[in-house]
Amino acid sequence: MQRDLIRKAFDQQAAGYDRQWSRLAPLNEALHLLLGALFSDLPADARFLCVGAGTGAELRFLAGKFPQWRFTVVEPSAEMLAVCRRHAGEAGFAARCSFHQGYLESLPVSAEFHGASALLVSQFILEREGRADFFRDIARRLRPGGILASSDLSSDMDSAAYRSLLETWLRVMRWGAGMPPEGLENMRTAYGRDVAVLPPEQVEGIIGSGGFESPTLFYQAGLIRAWYAHRPEAG
Repeated sequence: MQRDLIRKAFDQQAAGYDRQWSRLAPLNEALHLLLGALFSDLPADARFLCVGAGTGAELRFLAGKFPQWRFTVVEPSAEMLAVCRRHAGEAGFAARCSFHQGYLESLPVSAEFHGASALLVSQFILEREGRADFFRDIARRLRPGGILASSDLSSDMDSAAYRSLLETWLRVMRWGAGMPPEGLENMRTAYGRDVAVLPPEQVEGIIGSGGFESPTLFYQAGLIRAWYAHRPEAG
């Protein structure tokens, strides 16, 4: 049920999604810069898995930086995937992409990918074991030693620091993204109820239990944190 609601919500947002969040592009650009450096040692002809791609912001960046990579793009929202596919066509790299409309577990398993991204995806999985299973599904599809970059909203919601940072984050949404007051209140309510905002050490533990070694925090902007981690070389 949770999945259906989220998918329908993204279907409804798809047409205006890029425009809605365009004013927060600097947050994405900083993360993308780090992603480019993080993945720069992958083979020139690497195969890359983009999970929960949305309209394909990180896909467009990576495809432009690594012109021989081939991508498998996974997105459950048909409308978001249609926008992603259109962007890929306009940018001239659609022929290097395989588009999969559905959830990751419905993608055939073969450990063929050198790298993967899952940006602001796992936070929508409320059950911790289900969230660990999500990372296991990614690990099973990576080659030994393959690298994952994952980002999510993350903070200790019981702390004074979170309460202070949340107010700053909501000001960013209002001032930076132009979100109306009702949208801000919906966002405040959703955190912890519809979005699993967990302390960083708990997110790292979940990634680790999903089959990755030593998740490393490499980016933070407001409530967004991002980690990289490798699938073990053996096993």
